[in-house]
Amino acid sequence: MSEHEFEPVRGLPEPLPRGESILWQGGPRWTVLARQAFHATTIAIYFGVLLAWRALHAAQSGETFSQAAVPMALLALLAAVALGLLLILAWFASSTAVYTVTNRRVVMRIGIVLTVSYNLPFRAIEAAGLRVNRDGTGDINLLLTPENKIAWLNLWPHVRPWRVKRPEPVLRALPEAARVAAILSQAVAAALEPAAIATPRTAVPRETVIEPLPMVAAH
Repeated sequence: MSEHEFEPVRGLPEPLPRGESILWQGGPRWTVLARQAFHATTIAIYFGVLLAWRALHAAQSGETFSQAAVPMALLALLAAVALGLLLILAWFASSTAVYTVTNRRVVMRIGIVLTVSYNLPFRAIEAAGLRVNRDGTGDINLLLTPENKIAWLNLWPHVRPWRVKRPEPVLRALPEAARVAAILSQAVAAALEPAAIATPRTAVPRETVIEPLPMVAAH
């Protein structure tokens, strides 16, 4: 039995309180996470260059096929093991992560060995950024207010690179990232709008992006 089967609601540490509802729930696409967070493509290119250099060296030094085959086979095996481990880690990081957007907060359930859930109320989010890849996948980074801080290592790989001093949680490798950003923007707008309590809101298409937070391109 999986440890996540004990969750009262998938991806959430406890049942939703009255008046709160899930607007969107999903997780990273593991192949994109492998490329971006675990740098699998970069590692593959690195080993490819090493293999090409070793083959060129063997040709220039006059080595026989048998002399060159053993070290190249060992290097190829090392590359396969390294890439295999990275892909496995990316798959586990993706399969254990659940991102949830409700009408009041963002919840990140992450962790491969030790699973933790981070509740990020909208009032704790100072700004948000959206980065969309050519295939439509993308990241939504969340800049927390200064008094709300989560350790960079506790969030990795669901964190914006190189922002160690003020870590930014990231909903990474999302399919249809722009649509998720629109859902989040609309939810924050509805939650923070003073008249939202007294005045009923009409439905807004999910594809219409509004900006209650500075939703800017993340680099």
